[in-house]
Amino acid sequence: MTQDILTHVEGGVMTITLNRLERKNSITSAMYGAMAEALGQAQADAAVRVVVLQGHETVFSAGNDIGDFLNQPPGGLDAPVFRFLRGIAAFPKPLLAAVCGPAVGVGTTLLFHCDLVYAGDNAAFSMPFVNLGLCPEAASSLLVPRMFGYHRAAEALLLGEPFMAEAALEAGLVNRVLPPTEASNYAQAQARKLAAKPSTALAETKRLMKEGQLAAVQQQMTQEAEVFGRMLREPAAREAFGAFMDKRKPDLSKF
Repeated sequence: MTQDILTHVEGGVMTITLNRLERKNSITSAMYGAMAEALGQAQADAAVRVVVLQGHETVFSAGNDIGDFLNQPPGGLDAPVFRFLRGIAAFPKPLLAAVCGPAVGVGTTLLFHCDLVYAGDNAAFSMPFVNLGLCPEAASSLLVPRMFGYHRAAEALLLGEPFMAEAALEAGLVNRVLPPTEASNYAQAQARKLAAKPSTALAETKRLMKEGQLAAVQQQMTQEAEVFGRMLREPAAREAFGAFMDKRKPDLSKF
């Protein structure tokens, strides 16, 4: 398993930590594979009752590592990124996240699959897929309108501009906003509370809450993946990614 993803199990809680701070916790294919594997282990291990996802108090994740993404684009629905996304969407045990600093792209969309999200007051969420010539992923085109309402979802997904922790709290994406130095500890405390509860009752309650939307989420993920793969090969995405790598402003108005 890559050292860019750390896992630790204590007191029935598995903590999965994004550990690539020098690259702002941008996520590579290997990291997606490691997180998918960790979730699979957590699901299979009865001693793991709760999972917490976290980054650093200064940054949760800058999203996909663009260089790695261009060198290893997702090669179908068995690609590590899609295994990870399917894993969090269907994960049967309580799944928490502690989010501080920037949470870009998948750094935001994965949170829609968590049960509890605690944010530092420095958290900045963004879903800038359109700005890269792409469409949303992780079923966010379905889940964001359901949670935010259509107009706020359109603002978040069409403009792709950051929104801060208090706006995320108001929209229902975040349960509580805390100082960045406290977010992870608070998430851990909540996880320990959950780990002390009857695991079957937790799992059945979560299943019943999510049962009505899981098939729709999985279908939306598949459709998004197909569209995403097509758009990745189109001129707008090539210009956006080329500009990113060249450290220049893209010209997307002609596409």
